[in-house]
Amino acid sequence: MDVMAEADVEGPPHTTGPGPAPAGRPGRLRAGARGAAREYGPALALYGAVKLIGFAVFMRLLEWSGEYLTKDPRFGGGRHPWDVLGGWDGWWYQQVAQNGYHPHLVPLVGQVWSYQQDSSAFFPLYPGLIKMVSAVTGLGLYGAGMLVSVVASFVAAAGIYRLTAALTDRRTGVIAAALWGVFPGSGAEWAVYSDSLFVALAVWACWFVLERNWLAAGVTTFVAGLNRPTAAALVAALGVAALLALYRRRDGVLGPLVAGAVAPLGLFGYIAWVGWQMGDLTGYFKLQRGGWLHYFDSGAHTLKVFEGVLLGHNNYLFAYPTEDLIGVLLVVTLPILLTLLVRLRLPVHLLVYTVVTIVLVLGSQQIFGNTSRYLLPAFPLFIPVAVALRRLSRTSLAVVLGTAAVASGWYAGYVLFELGIP
Repeated sequence: MDVMAEADVEGPPHTTGPGPAPAGRPGRLRAGARGAAREYGPALALYGAVKLIGFAVFMRLLEWSGEYLTKDPRFGGGRHPWDVLGGWDGWWYQQVAQNGYHPHLVPLVGQVWSYQQDSSAFFPLYPGLIKMVSAVTGLGLYGAGMLVSVVASFVAAAGIYRLTAALTDRRTGVIAAALWGVFPGSGAEWAVYSDSLFVALAVWACWFVLERNWLAAGVTTFVAGLNRPTAAALVAALGVAALLALYRRRDGVLGPLVAGAVAPLGLFGYIAWVGWQMGDLTGYFKLQRGGWLHYFDSGAHTLKVFEGVLLGHNNYLFAYPTEDLIGVLLVVTLPILLTLLVRLRLPVHLLVYTVVTIVLVLGSQQIFGNTSRYLLPAFPLFIPVAVALRRLSRTSLAVVLGTAAVASGWYAGYVLFELGIP
């Protein structure tokens, strides 16, 4: 466990001496790369280790069941176990990358959905990167999507480490990065899904706010708004932080104002474009509700699921007993984690971001079994858990994280992709 031994060291890495000064730009680049490796290496190595363990278990369970061979490739099937990762939402993202958007509202009669499903429900940043990476590398759309997601997951892990280490210590930051890899919804991190990319953008936007780098925070939030509608939580967090900065008069006026003005443009711009293309400014929301049965209902559906799971009744929409039970157990832990988060006295923008994310997830009508995936962006919840785990010895921590990694192959992989609709 050399990774955790490195993580025990707080503060900047120590050197044996000043050594020769780097000569020119190549020397500076090499020195910067070595410094980054020392700083981020332990967190990324541990994250990669737990993800590889979970992913291997997931693939073994798929191979063991063999059910992927009998399913439509669009709905969790394929010739190989890993093909499952390109189904469901992954199929839609590949369709956008290949064919672009054709927003329209086509009414349906006599079905659960009132409108035909349309790819414009899926935001453009991730499929755009898939298309670009595919063209540059020669990989197919599936391979490019996996490459973008895996790389983004490591960028997200690096950001979680950096932010947590700045607020606590390096050991806690390394553990928090590993927890990102074993969270109940972490199966979507290495799949043709946009979740890893969004979390990467969200965590670094929060870091830029912490550093009071307002332009970088605003631009990163703008880009995140082109990736997922849950960027609304990030916009809210940056807006509160900008208002507080203006109130306290510590960063001038221009920086916070520009950040607050730029941040929502990606999210609102895409929604407005979809509405304009449909000839209805509320078209995106109508499509979400009528084509995907996804809309804000102030928590009515969540309460109905709780009633059904607790009483053993599957009398609610999109009932998936195993996934729903995991979702309920996760939701029950949220008040505990939020209380611990508040006690840590973290910056207010992190609290706002976390709370708004939770409200958007639990307050919406959607497939409840996906709650663990929808809560992946709430990465500050990992911090109090990491603070508690940092007291463990390296051996004990290895047992805890190793066991969680193995288990995540089932609850974050197999359950999500094979037993449910991710």
